[in-house]
Amino acid sequence: MQKGRMKGVSQRGHRLSNGTFGIKSLDSNFLTARQIEAARIAATRYMKREGSLWIKIFPDKPITKKPLEVRMGKGKGAVEYWAAVVKPGRILFEVGGVPFDVAKEALRLAAQKLPVKTKFIVARDYQA
Repeated sequence: MQKGRMKGVSQRGHRLSNGTFGIKSLDSNFLTARQIEAARIAATRYMKREGSLWIKIFPDKPITKKPLEVRMGKGKGAVEYWAAVVKPGRILFEVGGVPFDVAKEALRLAAQKLPVKTKFIVARDYQA
């Protein structure tokens, strides 16, 4: 499997489906499983386990690497980590069941752990 290019915008997963608030990616990158987990922990800690948090991406792309100081050839390297391909417009996390200010701060803390620029979004049917 080749690395591929992340061109264009996200074709699916660009609308809120479960929660009232969410963060949307504004640029493309690979998100590792560790980065996703760090963001999840940061958000749930701030929300004090109230409400619900949905992770809308999954790290299903294996990223391989050959060991240091190994000559060319002899096949593909071992899996180093797993990554999720994120394009602009993709919803990364959704939050529901908490007030606006709690959700905004929790998702801000989660976004700090990620290597992509994000935007806080609110569902259309939300009444303050």
